[in-house]
Amino acid sequence: MAPFRGVRYAAGRVSGLAEVTSPPYDVIAHDIEDQLIAADPHNVVRLILPRSAAGHPAEIYQDAARTLRDWQHDRILVPDAVPGLYVYEQAAPDPAGGARPAGRAGRSSGVLQRGLIGALRLIPPEAGIVLPHEDVMPGPVSGRRQLMEATQANLEPIFLLYDGSRPGAATRLVEDVATTRKPLVEALTKDAVQHRLWAVTDPAEIAAVAADLAPRQALIADGHHRYAAYRQLQARRRDAGEQHGPWDYGLALLVDSAAYPPQIGAIHRVIPRLPPATAVELAKSAFCVRPLPGGTRDLPAALDALAQAARYGGVAFLVAGGSQAHLLSEPDPVQAEAAMPPGRSPRWRGLAASVLQELLITRVWGIHDDERSVRIVHHDAAAAIRAADQAPGGTAVICTALAAADVYAIAANGERVPRKSTSFGPKPRTGLVIRTFAQG
Repeated sequence: MAPFRGVRYAAGRVSGLAEVTSPPYDVIAHDIEDQLIAADPHNVVRLILPRSAAGHPAEIYQDAARTLRDWQHDRILVPDAVPGLYVYEQAAPDPAGGARPAGRAGRSSGVLQRGLIGALRLIPPEAGIVLPHEDVMPGPVSGRRQLMEATQANLEPIFLLYDGSRPGAATRLVEDVATTRKPLVEALTKDAVQHRLWAVTDPAEIAAVAADLAPRQALIADGHHRYAAYRQLQARRRDAGEQHGPWDYGLALLVDSAAYPPQIGAIHRVIPRLPPATAVELAKSAFCVRPLPGGTRDLPAALDALAQAARYGGVAFLVAGGSQAHLLSEPDPVQAEAAMPPGRSPRWRGLAASVLQELLITRVWGIHDDERSVRIVHHDAAAAIRAADQAPGGTAVICTALAAADVYAIAANGERVPRKSTSFGPKPRTGLVIRTFAQG
């Protein structure tokens, strides 16, 4: 992680940091985008999800570039005086209202995450330093790369995790800064998260962090398409004969996962045109199927049954719709093995997400698992069930979250988890600090 001169919103030039920052671009629904723009005309969403006023989609990246230049010219966005690393903290009450183990440096309840924002040097994939765990699609990668080329900036950080079970200078510095120094900025966003940012500019501290992090390996928790866009931009510059430059780095937040264990949310499925009764009957050929007496009317009890089955049996799902809920567990090992693609590791084949994709959806239900046939709902089981009930003959599949250890192991083995299997959090807020190529 290298220092850089962060570009940040100038104090007093905007209504507030909460009003001009946003979630990452790929989790912003269209109605939320409208709300962010309405909150302040300088909201960063105008840069990360630009809209062409002239109605020419091909020009949206140039529109974003012009907007960024205008904001810099008008001193809405200004560079910091000297390069530095940035300590970033996110803190919030536990949304479940209970205690959450927070790791070595955390607190006993609520959400607390601290890390370092810096310029990540791009290393060839074969070095095995930065580990992706998801596949990417060419369209979003190209779009993010074109946005970076037009704006000459990294507008939002990717999110990386590393194993700091043997803590070093980076973790110690993050803790010292966050507990003893005054932040540059802080903001409380509508989701009840308190964001605080500090700059670390001392050369000795930066050197100690660099030495600590150099031999470590990092997992991409969020931002696979942006990381692929970093590498694509670097390759294009190299092909053009430009050997070294700011494109050899990308903006990243790096978090010690031992100090701050990540939250991984469950990702549910909604399958239109598959009636729940049909889904359940077909599932009996490969799973133990048990109706839950309260159905979806007693969703907490159904979710408890799912969690218990997953805890003791490893792989379990809820199939729900039309007020009915059935627990699927104990997949037939012979059928599960036969459904798996060749060449996959035993750990990959044992993932609940793999059993869901390969056995239940593809083989038992005969449905091609793609974005047209299988809809994705993040975290909210009730929302998934509502969406299924509103779809023509729809079925919801309520899933459990993957374990972080499984994701690490799959990535370290050079594999990717099935699509839409993980949702790491808390995700960094976009707009607190931007990296422009002109400022390093």
